[in-house]
Amino acid sequence: MASVFLGINDRTFTYSFTAGRSEFQGTGFRNPMDFALGPDDLVYIVNRSYESRSDGTRINIFRIGEDKEEYITEFGSYGEKPGQFIWPIAIALDKDTNVYVTDEWTHRITVFNKDGEYQSHWGVYGSGDGELDRPAGITIGPDETVYVVDSRNNRVQKFSLDGKFLGKFGTAGSGDGEFNLPWGICLDKEGNIFVADWRNDRVQSFTNDGKWLASFGRPGTGGNCTIAKEEGGMRYVDVPVGEFNRPTGVCVDDDGDIYIADWLNNRVQVLTAEGRFITEFNGDAALSSLGTDKIKSNPDMVRQRNGVRDFTPEKVLWAPCAVRVDHRGRVMIADTTRHRFQIYQKNAEPVLV
Repeated sequence: MASVFLGINDRTFTYSFTAGRSEFQGTGFRNPMDFALGPDDLVYIVNRSYESRSDGTRINIFRIGEDKEEYITEFGSYGEKPGQFIWPIAIALDKDTNVYVTDEWTHRITVFNKDGEYQSHWGVYGSGDGELDRPAGITIGPDETVYVVDSRNNRVQKFSLDGKFLGKFGTAGSGDGEFNLPWGICLDKEGNIFVADWRNDRVQSFTNDGKWLASFGRPGTGGNCTIAKEEGGMRYVDVPVGEFNRPTGVCVDDDGDIYIADWLNNRVQVLTAEGRFITEFNGDAALSSLGTDKIKSNPDMVRQRNGVRDFTPEKVLWAPCAVRVDHRGRVMIADTTRHRFQIYQKNAEPVLV
């Protein structure tokens, strides 16, 4: 499926395939909250699972190839000991593919090497410099600065790779540069910072040193609004911008287009760098290769599926929490409550829709 909206006809996307299936261990996911893109098509995935089934809380590594997924391994477990987590929520990789995982419950960041071996952890509960209260999104810049969304302290903090405090910006509120329980974070190729301001139902952008640049969106369920503001008070009247209902994840591709996981609206929206609404993904899922293998191995599942007449509910996104764009221009969406990924291709040239 290709999509183009509002006359921005050089942006089209085509549904590619679905990856993963629901599993508490091994070859599947359980509430994938966030993921990080590694080398050789490897994807590191945070599985939060449920309090009642903590055996599903882990990090797993998949290779997501051109048209299917391959399970590699998993690591980490539920708990408060070194190398464990209670409420893991976000993940980032440094240039050596070391893995950094935020944990809301323990208020810390746990570090593993690329193979999943525990290395260290840092972070303590509090509101002072370098202290954390429900850390959420995390990203690492090319200069190895670690940016952590300190959610309940309503700020972003900057650290070295070993957890040394380097700086902070943001405070509680709804004004420019203020936050209300922020969640996701990313950097664009210029080093600007984008933060999903969860409770304020918007995305804000900042310079690398934390100076406010712009905000996009307002609360709602529609695809159009007129709230796009930049530093200096400039307003884009009648320029469509997405409305959001608790945005969680955000990423920016090499073209400057902004992808936002619009959590409670069950979609991912795409904006231009100026805030113009391009399109939205609502879901086009088919069975993944792993899902097909599981069903084919069980005759009862085959019979039950053959009795389904309308697969529309299976296609749609359900509370997506994270989105990334890889080096191939593939848009990967963590379809969190359906325990899978939906993958789209951003077309290099417009296609007929």
